[in-house]
Amino acid sequence: MAAAASISCGSLLAAKTASFSGGGKLGRSKGGGGGGSSREECRTSRKGSRYFNGDGGRRTTCNAANSVFDLVGMVKSLRWRAPVVVRDVVAPGAAVVAQGPSVSLPSMPTHASPAATAVRREVLPEDMKMREGELGVVKRNVMRAEDSERLNWYLRAILTANVYDVAIESPLDFAPRLSELVGAKIHFKREDLQPVKSFKLRGAYNRMVQLSPEALARGVICSSAGNHAQGVALAAKKLQCDAVIVMPVTTPAIKVDAVRALGATVVLKGENYDATQAYAKARCEEEQRTFVPPFDDPLIVAGQGTVGMEVVRQLPGVEIIFVPVGGGGLIAGIAAYVKSIRPDVKVIGVEPEGANAMLQSLYHGEVCRLTKVDGFADGVAVRQPGDVNFDLCQQLVDGVMTVRTDQICAAIKDVFNENRSILEPAGAVAVAGAKAYCKAHGVTGNVVAITSGANMNFDRLRVVSQLADSGSKTEATLLSIIPETNGSFKRFVELVGTDVNFTEFKYRISDSAEAAVLYSVSCSGPAQLATSVARL
Repeated sequence: MAAAASISCGSLLAAKTASFSGGGKLGRSKGGGGGGSSREECRTSRKGSRYFNGDGGRRTTCNAANSVFDLVGMVKSLRWRAPVVVRDVVAPGAAVVAQGPSVSLPSMPTHASPAATAVRREVLPEDMKMREGELGVVKRNVMRAEDSERLNWYLRAILTANVYDVAIESPLDFAPRLSELVGAKIHFKREDLQPVKSFKLRGAYNRMVQLSPEALARGVICSSAGNHAQGVALAAKKLQCDAVIVMPVTTPAIKVDAVRALGATVVLKGENYDATQAYAKARCEEEQRTFVPPFDDPLIVAGQGTVGMEVVRQLPGVEIIFVPVGGGGLIAGIAAYVKSIRPDVKVIGVEPEGANAMLQSLYHGEVCRLTKVDGFADGVAVRQPGDVNFDLCQQLVDGVMTVRTDQICAAIKDVFNENRSILEPAGAVAVAGAKAYCKAHGVTGNVVAITSGANMNFDRLRVVSQLADSGSKTEATLLSIIPETNGSFKRFVELVGTDVNFTEFKYRISDSAEAAVLYSVSCSGPAQLATSVARL
Protein backbone atom coordinates (compact mmCIF):
# COMPACT_ATOMS: atom_id res chain seq x y z
CA MET A 1 0.00 0.00 0.00
CA ALA A 2 2.96 2.31 0.58
CA ALA A 3 3.67 2.68 -3.10
CA ALA A 4 0.02 3.32 -3.93
CA ALA A 5 -0.60 5.74 -1.09
CA SER A 6 2.56 7.83 -1.32
CA ILE A 7 2.37 11.05 -3.28
CA SER A 8 4.98 13.79 -3.18
CA CYS A 9 4.80 17.48 -3.89
CA GLY A 10 7.71 17.30 -6.32
CA SER A 11 6.27 14.48 -8.42
CA LEU A 12 2.90 16.22 -8.67
CA LEU A 13 4.43 19.51 -9.75
CA ALA A 14 6.92 18.01 -12.18
CA ALA A 15 4.37 15.83 -13.94
CA LYS A 16 3.36 17.19 -17.29
CA THR A 17 -0.11 15.78 -17.01
CA ALA A 18 -1.87 13.49 -14.56
CA SER A 19 -5.22 11.77 -14.43
CA PHE A 20 -7.55 11.15 -11.48
CA SER A 21 -9.79 8.35 -12.76
CA GLY A 22 -11.30 10.68 -15.30
CA GLY A 23 -8.47 11.60 -17.61
CA GLY A 24 -8.58 15.23 -16.35
CA LYS A 25 -5.37 17.17 -16.91
CA LEU A 26 -3.81 18.86 -13.93
CA GLY A 27 -1.73 21.27 -16.03
CA ARG A 28 1.89 21.72 -16.95
CA SER A 29 4.76 22.38 -14.58
CA LYS A 30 7.70 24.61 -15.29
CA GLY A 31 10.01 21.63 -15.15
CA GLY A 32 9.13 20.29 -18.63
CA GLY A 33 9.65 16.56 -18.89
CA GLY A 34 7.27 13.80 -19.88
CA GLY A 35 4.14 12.60 -18.17
CA GLY A 36 6.08 10.02 -16.21
CA SER A 37 8.72 12.40 -14.88
CA SER A 38 9.24 12.50 -11.14
CA ARG A 39 12.13 14.97 -11.00
CA GLU A 40 12.27 16.57 -7.57
CA GLU A 41 11.64 20.33 -7.79
CA CYS A 42 12.18 20.95 -4.10
CA ARG A 43 15.04 22.67 -2.40
CA THR A 44 15.64 24.33 0.96
CA SER A 45 14.03 27.76 1.12
CA ARG A 46 13.12 29.91 4.08
CA LYS A 47 10.00 31.06 2.20
CA GLY A 48 9.09 27.58 1.08
CA SER A 49 6.20 25.43 2.17
CA ARG A 50 6.92 22.31 4.24
CA TYR A 51 5.00 19.12 3.66
CA PHE A 52 5.03 15.40 4.39
CA ASN A 53 6.76 13.55 1.58
CA GLY A 54 6.00 9.96 0.69
CA ASP A 55 9.37 8.53 1.70
CA GLY A 56 8.39 7.27 5.13
CA GLY A 57 7.49 10.57 6.70
CA ARG A 58 10.57 12.67 5.79
CA ARG A 59 9.81 16.40 5.98
CA THR A 60 10.98 18.43 2.97
CA THR A 61 10.87 22.10 2.07
CA CYS A 62 9.37 23.02 -1.29
CA ASN A 63 9.75 26.36 -3.03
CA ALA A 64 6.70 25.70 -5.19
CA ALA A 65 4.01 26.46 -2.61
CA ASN A 66 1.98 28.54 -5.04
CA SER A 67 1.87 25.66 -7.48
CA VAL A 68 0.55 23.42 -4.72
CA PHE A 69 -2.26 25.88 -4.10
CA ASP A 70 -2.99 25.97 -7.85
CA LEU A 71 -3.09 22.19 -7.83
CA VAL A 72 -5.54 22.24 -4.94
CA GLY A 73 -7.85 24.57 -6.82
CA MET A 74 -7.75 22.44 -9.96
CA VAL A 75 -8.33 19.16 -8.16
CA LYS A 76 -11.44 20.66 -6.52
CA SER A 77 -13.31 20.24 -9.75
CA LEU A 78 -12.44 16.55 -10.16
CA ARG A 79 -15.04 13.87 -9.41
CA TRP A 80 -14.97 10.09 -9.20
CA ARG A 81 -16.38 9.06 -12.59
CA ALA A 82 -15.76 6.37 -15.13
CA PRO A 83 -12.78 7.13 -17.43
CA VAL A 84 -13.63 9.41 -20.35
CA VAL A 85 -12.27 8.41 -23.77
CA VAL A 86 -10.75 11.39 -25.58
CA ARG A 87 -10.17 10.95 -29.33
CA ASP A 88 -7.41 13.18 -30.72
CA VAL A 89 -6.73 13.78 -34.40
CA VAL A 90 -3.35 12.15 -35.10
CA ALA A 91 -1.38 12.88 -38.25
CA PRO A 92 -0.72 9.81 -40.44
CA GLY A 93 2.50 8.10 -39.47
CA ALA A 94 2.84 9.97 -36.18
CA ALA A 95 3.84 7.99 -33.10
CA VAL A 96 0.96 7.31 -30.70
CA VAL A 97 1.82 7.71 -27.02
CA ALA A 98 -0.22 5.53 -24.70
CA GLN A 99 -1.89 7.26 -21.76
CA GLY A 100 -0.32 6.50 -18.41
CA PRO A 101 -2.18 4.81 -15.59
CA SER A 102 -4.72 6.90 -13.69
CA VAL A 103 -4.18 7.67 -10.01
CA SER A 104 -6.87 6.14 -7.82
CA LEU A 105 -7.45 6.55 -4.10
CA PRO A 106 -6.28 3.45 -2.20
CA SER A 107 -8.53 1.70 0.29
CA MET A 108 -9.28 3.60 3.48
CA PRO A 109 -6.61 3.69 6.20
CA THR A 110 -6.96 1.80 9.44
CA HIS A 111 -6.98 3.39 12.89
CA ALA A 112 -6.42 1.80 16.26
CA SER A 113 -9.71 1.06 18.01
CA PRO A 114 -10.36 -0.78 21.28
CA ALA A 115 -12.26 -4.03 21.51
CA ALA A 116 -16.03 -3.81 21.83
CA THR A 117 -15.77 -5.01 25.43
CA ALA A 118 -13.04 -2.52 26.38
CA VAL A 119 -13.88 -0.11 29.20
CA ARG A 120 -13.20 3.56 28.50
CA ARG A 121 -11.55 5.76 31.10
CA GLU A 122 -14.35 7.84 32.63
CA VAL A 123 -13.68 11.43 33.62
CA LEU A 124 -15.57 14.49 34.83
CA PRO A 125 -15.35 17.87 33.06
CA GLU A 126 -14.10 19.47 36.26
CA ASP A 127 -11.22 16.98 36.47
CA MET A 128 -9.22 19.32 34.22
CA LYS A 129 -9.50 23.09 34.60
CA MET A 130 -7.42 25.32 32.36
CA ARG A 131 -6.35 28.93 32.77
CA GLU A 132 -7.71 31.40 30.23
CA GLY A 133 -5.88 30.93 26.93
CA GLU A 134 -3.91 27.91 28.15
CA LEU A 135 -3.41 24.87 25.91
CA GLY A 136 -3.71 21.37 27.28
CA VAL A 137 -0.89 18.84 27.15
CA VAL A 138 -0.89 16.40 24.21
CA LYS A 139 0.57 12.98 24.98
CA ARG A 140 1.92 11.92 21.58
CA ASN A 141 3.15 8.60 20.25
CA VAL A 142 6.28 8.25 18.11
CA MET A 143 5.41 8.82 14.45
CA ARG A 144 5.81 5.69 12.31
CA ALA A 145 6.15 5.14 8.56
CA GLU A 146 2.55 3.93 8.36
CA ASP A 147 1.41 7.20 9.98
CA SER A 148 3.04 9.11 7.12
CA GLU A 149 1.36 6.84 4.57
CA ARG A 150 -1.97 7.37 6.28
CA LEU A 151 -1.48 11.13 6.22
CA ASN A 152 -0.76 10.94 2.49
CA TRP A 153 -4.09 9.13 2.07
CA TYR A 154 -5.95 11.91 3.86
CA LEU A 155 -4.22 14.59 1.80
CA ARG A 156 -5.27 12.92 -1.44
CA ALA A 157 -8.76 12.19 -0.10
CA ILE A 158 -9.25 15.85 0.81
CA LEU A 159 -7.96 17.07 -2.56
CA THR A 160 -10.45 14.82 -4.36
CA ALA A 161 -13.32 15.07 -1.87
CA ASN A 162 -16.80 15.26 -3.41
CA VAL A 163 -18.29 18.16 -1.48
CA TYR A 164 -18.90 21.00 -3.94
CA ASP A 165 -21.97 19.36 -5.46
CA VAL A 166 -23.80 20.51 -2.32
CA ALA A 167 -21.44 22.81 -0.41
CA ILE A 168 -20.08 26.25 -1.23
CA GLU A 169 -16.57 27.54 -0.76
CA SER A 170 -17.45 29.63 2.26
CA PRO A 171 -16.00 33.16 2.45
CA LEU A 172 -13.22 34.21 4.80
CA ASP A 173 -14.29 37.50 6.41
CA PHE A 174 -11.93 39.86 8.19
CA ALA A 175 -13.28 41.14 11.53
CA PRO A 176 -11.99 44.73 11.97
CA ARG A 177 -13.75 45.56 15.26
CA LEU A 178 -12.72 42.35 17.00
CA SER A 179 -9.21 42.59 15.58
CA GLU A 180 -8.79 46.06 17.04
CA LEU A 181 -10.08 44.87 20.41
CA VAL A 182 -7.86 41.77 20.57
CA GLY A 183 -4.75 43.01 18.77
CA ALA A 184 -4.57 40.17 16.23
CA LYS A 185 -5.87 40.05 12.66
CA ILE A 186 -8.92 37.84 13.18
CA HIS A 187 -10.81 36.26 10.26
CA PHE A 188 -14.05 34.25 10.33
CA LYS A 189 -14.32 31.17 8.12
CA ARG A 190 -18.05 31.43 7.44
CA GLU A 191 -19.28 27.84 7.50
CA ASP A 192 -22.50 29.22 8.96
CA LEU A 193 -23.33 30.33 5.39
CA GLN A 194 -23.55 26.78 4.01
CA PRO A 195 -26.96 25.67 2.63
CA VAL A 196 -27.80 23.92 5.93
CA LYS A 197 -26.06 26.63 8.04
CA SER A 198 -23.30 24.24 9.09
CA PHE A 199 -20.15 22.53 7.78
CA LYS A 200 -21.64 19.08 8.43
CA LEU A 201 -22.93 18.56 4.88
CA ARG A 202 -19.33 18.37 3.60
CA GLY A 203 -18.51 15.13 5.41
CA ALA A 204 -21.98 13.60 5.05
CA TYR A 205 -22.04 14.04 1.28
CA ASN A 206 -18.45 12.90 0.80
CA ARG A 207 -19.26 9.70 2.70
CA MET A 208 -22.54 9.00 0.94
CA VAL A 209 -21.37 9.74 -2.62
CA GLN A 210 -18.85 6.89 -2.27
CA LEU A 211 -21.62 4.32 -1.67
CA SER A 212 -22.39 1.78 -4.35
CA PRO A 213 -25.65 2.05 -6.32
CA GLU A 214 -26.92 -1.01 -4.42
CA ALA A 215 -26.20 0.62 -1.04
CA LEU A 216 -27.87 3.86 -2.12
CA ALA A 217 -30.93 1.90 -3.21
CA ARG A 218 -31.21 0.37 0.27
CA GLY A 219 -31.02 3.84 1.85
CA VAL A 220 -29.11 5.43 4.71
CA ILE A 221 -29.80 6.12 8.36
CA CYS A 222 -28.20 8.35 10.99
CA SER A 223 -28.77 9.53 14.54
CA SER A 224 -28.49 13.24 15.24
CA ALA A 225 -30.25 16.07 17.00
CA GLY A 226 -28.99 18.86 14.80
CA ASN A 227 -26.59 19.78 12.03
CA HIS A 228 -25.49 16.28 10.97
CA ALA A 229 -29.14 15.34 10.45
CA GLN A 230 -29.64 18.21 8.00
CA GLY A 231 -26.37 17.38 6.22
CA VAL A 232 -27.41 13.75 5.67
CA ALA A 233 -30.90 14.80 4.58
CA LEU A 234 -29.54 17.24 1.98
CA ALA A 235 -27.01 14.69 0.71
CA ALA A 236 -29.75 12.06 0.39
CA LYS A 237 -31.90 14.51 -1.56
CA LYS A 238 -29.03 15.25 -3.94
CA LEU A 239 -28.24 11.55 -4.43
CA GLN A 240 -31.93 10.60 -4.62
CA CYS A 241 -31.74 7.96 -1.91
CA ASP A 242 -34.05 7.28 1.04
CA ALA A 243 -32.86 8.64 4.39
CA VAL A 244 -34.12 7.93 7.89
CA ILE A 245 -33.02 10.44 10.54
CA VAL A 246 -33.45 9.31 14.15
CA MET A 247 -33.66 12.21 16.60
CA PRO A 248 -34.21 12.36 20.39
CA VAL A 249 -37.76 13.13 21.49
CA THR A 250 -36.45 16.34 23.10
CA THR A 251 -35.29 17.79 19.75
CA PRO A 252 -36.76 21.29 19.15
CA ALA A 253 -39.53 21.36 16.56
CA ILE A 254 -37.62 23.85 14.38
CA LYS A 255 -34.85 21.29 13.78
CA VAL A 256 -37.29 18.45 13.13
CA ASP A 257 -39.16 20.57 10.59
CA ALA A 258 -35.91 21.57 8.87
CA VAL A 259 -34.96 17.92 8.32
CA ARG A 260 -38.43 16.98 7.08
CA ALA A 261 -38.36 19.90 4.66
CA LEU A 262 -35.35 18.28 2.97
CA GLY A 263 -37.38 15.14 2.28
CA ALA A 264 -35.99 12.79 4.94
CA THR A 265 -38.06 10.56 7.22
CA VAL A 266 -37.76 11.66 10.85
CA VAL A 267 -38.16 9.18 13.70
CA LEU A 268 -38.25 10.57 17.25
CA LYS A 269 -36.81 7.97 19.60
CA GLY A 270 -34.95 8.05 22.91
CA GLU A 271 -34.60 10.56 25.72
CA ASN A 272 -30.88 11.11 25.03
CA TYR A 273 -28.40 10.66 22.20
CA ASP A 274 -27.10 7.28 23.38
CA ALA A 275 -30.60 5.78 23.26
CA THR A 276 -31.23 7.41 19.88
CA GLN A 277 -28.02 6.02 18.39
CA ALA A 278 -28.71 2.52 19.73
CA TYR A 279 -32.11 2.50 18.01
CA ALA A 280 -30.63 3.82 14.76
CA LYS A 281 -27.94 1.13 14.63
CA ALA A 282 -30.45 -1.63 15.40
CA ARG A 283 -32.76 -0.42 12.63
CA CYS A 284 -29.76 -0.14 10.31
CA GLU A 285 -29.05 -3.87 10.75
CA GLU A 286 -32.70 -4.79 10.41
CA GLU A 287 -33.29 -2.86 7.16
CA GLN A 288 -29.77 -3.31 5.70
CA ARG A 289 -29.26 0.43 5.43
CA THR A 290 -25.92 2.23 5.61
CA PHE A 291 -25.26 4.05 8.87
CA VAL A 292 -23.71 7.48 8.34
CA PRO A 293 -21.75 8.39 11.50
CA PRO A 294 -21.53 12.06 12.52
CA PHE A 295 -17.73 12.23 12.75
CA ASP A 296 -15.86 8.95 13.28
CA ASP A 297 -15.17 7.94 9.67
CA PRO A 298 -12.18 8.64 7.34
CA LEU A 299 -14.32 9.84 4.43
CA ILE A 300 -16.27 12.18 6.68
CA VAL A 301 -12.98 13.51 8.07
CA ALA A 302 -11.76 14.06 4.50
CA GLY A 303 -14.92 15.96 3.63
CA GLN A 304 -14.52 18.26 6.63
CA GLY A 305 -10.84 18.71 5.75
CA THR A 306 -11.82 20.73 2.68
CA VAL A 307 -12.42 23.61 5.11
CA GLY A 308 -8.69 23.65 5.86
CA MET A 309 -7.86 23.44 2.17
CA GLU A 310 -9.92 26.58 1.52
CA VAL A 311 -8.41 28.48 4.46
CA VAL A 312 -4.83 27.91 3.28
CA ARG A 313 -5.71 29.04 -0.23
CA GLN A 314 -7.76 32.06 0.89
CA LEU A 315 -5.22 33.29 3.46
CA PRO A 316 -1.68 32.06 2.65
CA GLY A 317 -0.31 34.09 5.56
CA VAL A 318 -2.43 32.37 8.20
CA GLU A 319 -0.59 31.61 11.45
CA ILE A 320 -3.20 29.96 13.68
CA ILE A 321 -6.50 28.22 12.95
CA PHE A 322 -8.99 27.83 15.81
CA VAL A 323 -11.44 24.97 15.40
CA PRO A 324 -14.48 23.99 17.54
CA VAL A 325 -14.20 20.43 18.83
CA GLY A 326 -16.99 17.98 19.58
CA GLY A 327 -16.37 14.50 18.22
CA GLY A 328 -13.26 15.79 16.44
CA GLY A 329 -14.11 15.24 12.77
CA LEU A 330 -13.66 18.88 11.72
CA ILE A 331 -10.35 19.49 13.49
CA ALA A 332 -8.97 16.11 12.39
CA GLY A 333 -9.69 16.90 8.74
CA ILE A 334 -8.34 20.45 8.93
CA ALA A 335 -5.17 19.30 10.71
CA ALA A 336 -4.60 16.47 8.22
CA TYR A 337 -4.51 18.93 5.33
CA VAL A 338 -2.86 21.94 6.97
CA LYS A 339 -0.05 19.96 8.61
CA SER A 340 0.69 18.24 5.30
CA ILE A 341 0.93 21.48 3.32
CA ARG A 342 1.80 24.09 5.98
CA PRO A 343 3.13 22.41 9.15
CA ASP A 344 4.21 25.83 10.44
CA VAL A 345 0.55 26.82 10.91
CA LYS A 346 -0.85 26.05 14.37
CA VAL A 347 -4.14 24.15 14.59
CA ILE A 348 -5.79 24.68 17.97
CA GLY A 349 -9.00 23.04 19.16
CA VAL A 350 -11.52 24.81 21.37
CA GLU A 351 -14.05 23.07 23.66
CA PRO A 352 -16.56 24.30 26.26
CA GLU A 353 -15.38 23.80 29.84
CA GLY A 354 -18.27 21.43 30.48
CA ALA A 355 -17.62 19.27 27.39
CA ASN A 356 -13.83 18.81 27.30
CA ALA A 357 -13.62 15.19 26.15
CA MET A 358 -10.87 15.76 23.56
CA LEU A 359 -8.78 17.85 25.96
CA GLN A 360 -8.75 15.07 28.55
CA SER A 361 -8.29 12.32 25.97
CA LEU A 362 -5.16 13.98 24.55
CA TYR A 363 -3.81 14.51 28.07
CA HIS A 364 -4.24 10.85 29.05
CA GLY A 365 -3.16 9.50 25.65
CA GLU A 366 -6.37 7.51 25.19
CA VAL A 367 -10.02 8.15 24.34
CA CYS A 368 -11.83 9.18 27.54
CA ARG A 369 -15.57 9.31 28.18
CA LEU A 370 -17.25 12.12 30.13
CA THR A 371 -19.70 10.92 32.78
CA LYS A 372 -21.65 14.16 32.29
CA VAL A 373 -21.62 16.90 29.70
CA ASP A 374 -22.80 20.52 29.60
CA GLY A 375 -25.31 20.83 26.77
CA PHE A 376 -25.31 24.61 26.34
CA ALA A 377 -23.20 24.39 23.16
CA ASP A 378 -25.14 21.34 22.00
CA GLY A 379 -23.34 21.09 18.66
CA VAL A 380 -20.09 20.13 20.45
CA ALA A 381 -21.57 18.51 23.56
CA VAL A 382 -20.07 15.06 22.97
CA ARG A 383 -19.22 12.53 25.67
CA GLN A 384 -16.22 11.05 23.85
CA PRO A 385 -14.28 11.81 20.65
CA GLY A 386 -14.12 9.36 17.76
CA ASP A 387 -11.25 6.85 17.55
CA VAL A 388 -10.31 7.96 14.01
CA ASN A 389 -10.32 11.61 15.04
CA PHE A 390 -8.39 11.04 18.25
CA ASP A 391 -5.61 9.26 16.33
CA LEU A 392 -5.20 12.20 13.94
CA CYS A 393 -5.48 14.87 16.64
CA GLN A 394 -2.91 13.13 18.83
CA GLN A 395 -0.49 13.16 15.91
CA LEU A 396 -1.17 16.58 14.41
CA VAL A 397 -3.03 19.10 16.62
CA ASP A 398 -0.99 21.69 18.54
CA GLY A 399 -3.31 21.64 21.54
CA VAL A 400 -6.85 22.06 22.86
CA MET A 401 -8.15 24.84 25.10
CA THR A 402 -11.47 25.47 26.83
CA VAL A 403 -13.83 28.46 27.11
CA ARG A 404 -16.61 29.32 29.55
CA THR A 405 -20.29 29.69 28.69
CA ASP A 406 -20.20 33.47 29.16
CA GLN A 407 -17.19 33.70 26.81
CA ILE A 408 -19.15 31.80 24.16
CA CYS A 409 -22.08 34.21 24.56
CA ALA A 410 -19.74 37.19 24.27
CA ALA A 411 -18.32 35.70 21.06
CA ILE A 412 -21.85 35.39 19.62
CA LYS A 413 -22.32 39.10 20.31
CA ASP A 414 -18.92 39.93 18.74
CA VAL A 415 -19.84 38.15 15.51
CA PHE A 416 -23.23 39.88 15.48
CA ASN A 417 -21.56 43.26 15.86
CA GLU A 418 -19.25 42.44 12.93
CA ASN A 419 -21.68 41.11 10.34
CA ARG A 420 -25.17 40.96 11.91
CA SER A 421 -25.15 37.15 11.86
CA ILE A 422 -26.29 35.12 14.87
CA LEU A 423 -24.24 31.99 15.48
CA GLU A 424 -25.33 29.01 17.53
CA PRO A 425 -23.22 28.49 20.70
CA ALA A 426 -21.12 25.72 19.10
CA GLY A 427 -20.52 27.96 16.08
CA ALA A 428 -18.99 30.68 18.28
CA VAL A 429 -16.72 28.43 20.36
CA ALA A 430 -13.70 28.96 18.10
CA VAL A 431 -14.19 32.74 18.15
CA ALA A 432 -14.18 32.70 21.95
CA GLY A 433 -11.02 30.62 21.92
CA ALA A 434 -9.28 32.93 19.46
CA LYS A 435 -10.04 35.96 21.65
CA ALA A 436 -8.76 34.31 24.83
CA TYR A 437 -5.62 32.82 23.27
CA CYS A 438 -4.56 35.94 21.36
CA LYS A 439 -4.97 38.14 24.43
CA ALA A 440 -3.10 35.72 26.70
CA HIS A 441 -0.16 35.21 24.31
CA GLY A 442 0.02 38.60 22.60
CA VAL A 443 -0.67 37.27 19.11
CA THR A 444 -0.67 39.97 16.42
CA GLY A 445 -0.64 37.97 13.16
CA ASN A 446 -3.35 36.42 11.00
CA VAL A 447 -5.63 33.98 12.78
CA VAL A 448 -8.75 32.20 11.57
CA ALA A 449 -11.74 31.09 13.67
CA ILE A 450 -14.12 28.58 12.13
CA THR A 451 -17.70 29.80 12.63
CA SER A 452 -19.10 26.32 12.26
CA GLY A 453 -22.87 26.79 12.48
CA ALA A 454 -25.84 29.12 12.85
CA ASN A 455 -28.75 26.84 13.76
CA MET A 456 -29.67 28.80 16.86
CA ASN A 457 -32.75 28.00 18.94
CA PHE A 458 -34.68 31.26 19.25
CA ASP A 459 -35.59 30.67 22.90
CA ARG A 460 -31.89 30.58 23.80
CA LEU A 461 -31.24 34.14 22.64
CA ARG A 462 -32.38 35.63 25.96
CA VAL A 463 -29.82 33.60 27.90
CA VAL A 464 -27.12 34.54 25.41
CA SER A 465 -27.89 38.25 25.69
CA GLN A 466 -27.84 38.11 29.48
CA LEU A 467 -24.46 36.37 29.64
CA ALA A 468 -22.76 38.17 26.74
CA ASP A 469 -21.75 41.29 28.64
CA SER A 470 -20.46 39.20 31.52
CA GLY A 471 -18.30 37.20 29.14
CA SER A 472 -16.83 40.36 27.61
CA LYS A 473 -16.24 41.74 31.13
CA THR A 474 -18.42 44.80 30.54
CA GLU A 475 -21.05 43.80 33.08
CA ALA A 476 -20.88 42.21 36.52
CA THR A 477 -23.53 40.75 38.80
CA LEU A 478 -22.94 41.40 42.51
CA LEU A 479 -24.62 40.68 45.83
CA SER A 480 -24.38 43.11 48.74
CA ILE A 481 -25.80 43.09 52.28
CA ILE A 482 -27.00 46.47 53.56
CA PRO A 483 -28.63 47.50 56.87
CA GLU A 484 -32.44 47.62 56.81
CA THR A 485 -32.47 51.26 57.99
CA ASN A 486 -33.46 54.62 56.52
CA GLY A 487 -30.80 56.13 54.28
CA SER A 488 -28.79 52.90 53.87
CA PHE A 489 -29.76 52.48 50.23
CA LYS A 490 -28.61 56.01 49.37
CA ARG A 491 -25.33 55.32 51.10
CA PHE A 492 -25.03 52.03 49.16
CA VAL A 493 -25.45 53.81 45.79
CA GLU A 494 -22.83 56.40 46.71
CA LEU A 495 -20.36 53.66 47.63
CA VAL A 496 -20.87 51.77 44.36
CA GLY A 497 -20.14 54.99 42.50
CA THR A 498 -22.20 57.64 40.76
CA ASP A 499 -20.36 56.89 37.49
CA VAL A 500 -21.56 53.25 37.52
CA ASN A 501 -24.67 52.34 35.55
CA PHE A 502 -27.04 49.83 37.19
CA THR A 503 -28.45 47.46 34.56
CA GLU A 504 -30.43 45.23 36.95
CA PHE A 505 -31.54 45.57 40.55
CA LYS A 506 -33.40 43.20 42.87
CA TYR A 507 -34.34 44.06 46.43
CA ARG A 508 -36.91 42.51 48.71
CA ILE A 509 -38.15 44.08 51.95
CA SER A 510 -37.80 41.82 54.97
CA ASP A 511 -38.30 42.09 58.71
CA SER A 512 -34.68 41.28 59.52
CA ALA A 513 -32.03 43.85 60.39
CA GLU A 514 -30.23 43.31 57.07
CA ALA A 515 -31.31 43.16 53.42
CA ALA A 516 -29.71 41.35 50.46
CA VAL A 517 -29.40 43.36 47.26
CA LEU A 518 -28.73 41.52 43.97
CA TYR A 519 -27.71 43.88 41.17
CA SER A 520 -25.83 44.11 37.88
CA VAL A 521 -23.63 47.03 36.86
CA SER A 522 -21.96 47.92 33.58
CA CYS A 523 -18.26 48.69 33.67
CA SER A 524 -15.50 49.60 31.25
CA GLY A 525 -13.31 46.76 32.48
CA PRO A 526 -11.99 44.84 35.49
CA ALA A 527 -10.20 47.92 36.85
CA GLN A 528 -13.39 49.97 37.23
CA LEU A 529 -15.20 47.01 38.76
CA ALA A 530 -12.38 46.43 41.26
CA THR A 531 -12.54 50.09 42.29
CA SER A 532 -16.30 49.85 42.98
CA VAL A 533 -15.92 46.62 44.95
CA ALA A 534 -13.10 48.16 47.01
CA ARG A 535 -15.33 51.09 47.99
CA LEU A 536 -17.98 48.65 49.18
